[in-house]
Amino acid sequence: MSDISGSASIADTNESAKKQASDQIKRRYAAERRFKAYGVIAIVLAMSALVWLLASITFTGYQAFVQTYVKLDIQFETQTIDPQGTRNPQTLARANYAALYKGAIRDRFPEVKKRRDKRSLTRMISSGADLQLRDMVLADPSIIGTRQSVWLVASDEVDQFAKGAYDRKSLEANRPFKDKQIAWFDALVASDALEKQFNFPFFTSGTSREPELAGIWGAIVGSFWTMLVTLILSLPVGVAAAIYLQEFAPKNRWTDLIEVNINNLAAVPSIVFGLLGLAVFLNFFELPRSAPVVGGMVLALMTLPTIIIATRAALSAVPPSIREAALGVGASKQQMVTHHVLPLALPGILTGTIIGMARALGETAPLLMIGMVAFIVDIPDGPMTPSTVLPIQIFLWSDLPERAFVERTSAAILVLLAFLIAMNAIAILLRKKFERRW
Repeated sequence: MSDISGSASIADTNESAKKQASDQIKRRYAAERRFKAYGVIAIVLAMSALVWLLASITFTGYQAFVQTYVKLDIQFETQTIDPQGTRNPQTLARANYAALYKGAIRDRFPEVKKRRDKRSLTRMISSGADLQLRDMVLADPSIIGTRQSVWLVASDEVDQFAKGAYDRKSLEANRPFKDKQIAWFDALVASDALEKQFNFPFFTSGTSREPELAGIWGAIVGSFWTMLVTLILSLPVGVAAAIYLQEFAPKNRWTDLIEVNINNLAAVPSIVFGLLGLAVFLNFFELPRSAPVVGGMVLALMTLPTIIIATRAALSAVPPSIREAALGVGASKQQMVTHHVLPLALPGILTGTIIGMARALGETAPLLMIGMVAFIVDIPDGPMTPSTVLPIQIFLWSDLPERAFVERTSAAILVLLAFLIAMNAIAILLRKKFERRW
């Protein structure tokens, strides 16, 4: 009887153990499904935020790539431009070209008589239109004394109204573009004297206080000189330091301390490097403020840890058998590193360098500390010339009150993102092309 009851007890225990194991498996699978669901939700949220951000920037910034122009019949009067008839370039450059386009638009609307209305009428043309006429005359003085149909840049208010930023049905007091200006705008549209064209000056001119004249070329050139100085300083120093630490340095407490500090420097906030550049390069060495050479030196200090860490990782990824084979055939340690290890680690070194440079290209805080926030109109012609960079230009435009600068800020962000994406794509292509699998 006891044997029967014992067998029943064992059977019950086995059934209980199986049920418990089955419950544990179900809970484990349920937890795994929840974990996967959390991951999918996180990815969806992250992608949604990214898409929303890019869509918002694109929707706001794409309109900066077109600009409104007004066609006027300009009489290049000899008396106004070159009364002496000398065709001296200095005389031509100093002429009152603003009077030419102001007279042309007033002739276009002869019914406008009041002084205030005339001022409003002439403000429909950009204040930089005189520079456009001056450049035309300097390029071809033979047009003096002739009448030419010229497409002039419209003011930012006209441009914004043409792009739908202002509702013509709203109260006149609630919009900067008044009813009379709308009537003149409609008259220009009806006579095919107003149209939107691709905004080439946005990519070929420097910055300006007038949004319709502002461009990013000066910032792009400044970024080029800054990145060039950064690359020249950080790449050889970073690679040399990584080679020494990885291949030649003895393993002791000093090298361990250096490695720890290099890893810590990679996590230091970028503004700290800006403070260092302000204290050392500007105040101590008295280098020129707002110059790409100083910005490049500051960004080189910030980029060095990234290049050193990436180079060491690339060197350590080379199999030890390569080193042993080189040493086995009689190569010195230096020959082993330069002829065998370094070429095989080159893809990783290039990838790390490009990623570090891409990070430096998007930095703003350290450059603010060394004065590259200055308003620079001229295109820099070298690393010693005062200039700004693209992230700083975006920062400056974002702080201006004119509505037209909002779309130009977003357009500059799109250009900066395009450069960053291109640099990261180049890094990926180089890694794929030269990568060796061991």
